[in-house]
Amino acid sequence: MKGNSHLDQFGTAGLFLTALFSPCCFPLFAFAASAAGLGSFELFGGWTMWVFEGMVLLALGGLYLSYRRHRCLYPLLVAIPGGLLIFYGYHITTSEHWAYFLYTGMFGLLAATIWNYRRNKLHGHCATCEPDSAKSPELESTITCPNCGHTKTETMPSDACVYFYECENCKAQLKPLKGDCCVFCSYGTVKCPPMQDGKGCC
Repeated sequence: MKGNSHLDQFGTAGLFLTALFSPCCFPLFAFAASAAGLGSFELFGGWTMWVFEGMVLLALGGLYLSYRRHRCLYPLLVAIPGGLLIFYGYHITTSEHWAYFLYTGMFGLLAATIWNYRRNKLHGHCATCEPDSAKSPELESTITCPNCGHTKTETMPSDACVYFYECENCKAQLKPLKGDCCVFCSYGTVKCPPMQDGKGCC
């Protein structure tokens, strides 16, 4: 998921850069474009609208993926109306002030992206962000005796394997099955900690 964590920032930055490099389509940015020496330069020509809307979708997609990862809905709730305003201004309204819908939507997406960035930075990594290797292994496993069916929950050692185990009911001596490193891997509900950590057999 790390590759998806900056999609909203990339999309929003692309949104404003597209507007900056298309001053004829976005008069609000004409002054900044002129100050940068761009004048009436059109980077994307007739493709400006499609590039602009593609960046909108990219920003919305990035915010949605961030929501799926961090479960913070508020930036997405700000971004969706912003995206709808942009598409409304482009494709639906016949008002001569259609550009204002675009500007409002753009700054709505910018606010959502900044909010999302600050929220994720403030709260750091959440439980859903941590890779499996960063999580502590489970130490309890319920062993089922293959001879009598007796079950018992045991606490496994975190850095060693248990090769022999005596069933407290029938007194059978359990040994690991072929290919397993310990009795918990063979008869337990949870494999031993070294196997959970991906370190292989003890």
